[in-house]
Amino acid sequence: MADLLGIECGATRTVALFEQTDKVLRSEFAPANLRLLNDRQLAVHLRKIAKAFDSPEAVTIGMAGARTEADKKRIQKAATKVWPKTKFIHATNDLETALAADTQRKPGARVLVLSGTGSCCFGHMPGGPTAKIGGWGHILGDKGSGYEIGLRALKACVFYLDRDGNWSALGQRILRRLQLNSPDQLIDWVADATKPEIADLAKEVFAAQAKRDKIATDILDGAASTLAKDACACARKLVGQSEPVRFLLAGSVLLKQPKFAAKLAKAIRARRPSSQVVSLKNESATGALELARRLAKRPSTDKVTTPLGQALTIPVPELAQLGQAPTEQRHPRSMNLDRLPLGQAIELFLDEDSQIPAAIKAEKTKLLRVVRWVVDAFKSGGRLFYSGAGTSGRLGVLDASECPPTFRADPEQVQGIIAGGFPALCQAVEGAEDNAEAGAAAVRFRGVGKHDIFIGIAASGRTPFVWGGIWEAKKRGAKTALLCFNPSLKIPKDNKPGVVINPKIGPELLTGSTRLKSGTATKLVLNIITTLSMVQIGKVVGNLMVDLDPSNTKLRDRAVRIVCQLTSADEIQAREALEKTNWVVKKAIARLDKRTTASD
Repeated sequence: MADLLGIECGATRTVALFEQTDKVLRSEFAPANLRLLNDRQLAVHLRKIAKAFDSPEAVTIGMAGARTEADKKRIQKAATKVWPKTKFIHATNDLETALAADTQRKPGARVLVLSGTGSCCFGHMPGGPTAKIGGWGHILGDKGSGYEIGLRALKACVFYLDRDGNWSALGQRILRRLQLNSPDQLIDWVADATKPEIADLAKEVFAAQAKRDKIATDILDGAASTLAKDACACARKLVGQSEPVRFLLAGSVLLKQPKFAAKLAKAIRARRPSSQVVSLKNESATGALELARRLAKRPSTDKVTTPLGQALTIPVPELAQLGQAPTEQRHPRSMNLDRLPLGQAIELFLDEDSQIPAAIKAEKTKLLRVVRWVVDAFKSGGRLFYSGAGTSGRLGVLDASECPPTFRADPEQVQGIIAGGFPALCQAVEGAEDNAEAGAAAVRFRGVGKHDIFIGIAASGRTPFVWGGIWEAKKRGAKTALLCFNPSLKIPKDNKPGVVINPKIGPELLTGSTRLKSGTATKLVLNIITTLSMVQIGKVVGNLMVDLDPSNTKLRDRAVRIVCQLTSADEIQAREALEKTNWVVKKAIARLDKRTTASD
């Protein structure tokens, strides 16, 4: 039986479902909106998907932003070039695929009420007409969407600041989320903010409403009312005022905020009492696959696995091991931490931290091996990748981000991967660390290869996101290592890293808080790996960073001092040499050495 492919492209991500004889494989790709892609970008996006699967018999593509028949023909044309051997190709919008994902097959009018990053209402009568309200994008439409909720929150906060001189609790939440220090900084932030970034602020509006914030409540009441009116107007265009309609609630805002969805459902039923309002249980990509089945005239199936079937193949340590990890055990010295005098508590923390270097030193041979790996990789054009979740991921990203200014390293040379992506740097992303497939996908999409080094960081040693990365990195030929703090960890036989650095630092003083000793130990280990690797490839002379990037006043002063210390030049001569070499310290030193040789 030939293979089928269903693709749903949205503002948050693209999901592809590939149906084979006995299973359905799922994979995620970058977001895509037709209105934001030129023809070349559209082709590139589809080619990335095509490379992940064998050639299918039928393909259905539902893409956000595909409003007109001309839009659909544009997708069809690009898809035909990408899948030249495919017999059936159907191009449509992501609204049609979402409706097709509805499990109820009974005939009758259905209206999709979508509120995610954007918003739209789309109605369909089987074998009959369609109706649509919205879908105009965030400039002209998107009423009741995450984008509009986030934007209204920003506007409301600055309005009440101007009118009442009061910066609201909602405004405080937004500044915290964006890591901004004052409302004035919002001007520059919003000028460069993308639609998804503004939509992401809706989370703070819902959180504020839960605390009975009046501004947030007013915003969300308005959003629910607007969506209900549009949904009922769409139904009226489709079947008139009195006939029953099945309303399907979809999109991240409605699916992840059940109280808001219930409020919307109540408002819809008040306007159309005879109608049914339910949440769309299946993701839109299942609708795309269903449409592909109809193209190939094949019966439906409910069998779906995870990206490229990897959930069935990525070995991860058993969950039962987590409870045995030292990071989850109670520390006998801190059983009365809540009653300990502050001075004694400080001494306790410092005493515990003082034991970390000895624990790391016991792993010296393994650490030495990893450093040599990294040095060899750097010398051959390879890269170093860190991967982790939570504190571990943030420390990996931190160490990677400090290499360019410290060593004038290419940002590609040392990279940090954190479960949940950029948002996880400032806040927890629910469930991100439990997704082994996402860890593997991150490795694939970063292009990790045989010349690279991949280091997974997991305090307990069990984080599935990290093990997914190790699995994929090994498969792609990279050298792999795991940094953890769980001596009792049982490594999966089929997913064993090349090196396991496992210092015995014992339980945390605050049970389970791995930002404490585990975080400190992680920072020490990463400091050693990158610093000594950079030393070995010539980025340091003596103990001076001769390849720093002097991007501010402090670093330029440091660059001047380094040049003075390594040559016979005075401060004026050193600064002049640096200015003439565009502040490249090594070139400035070479210039001064050449001048000294010539004068001799």
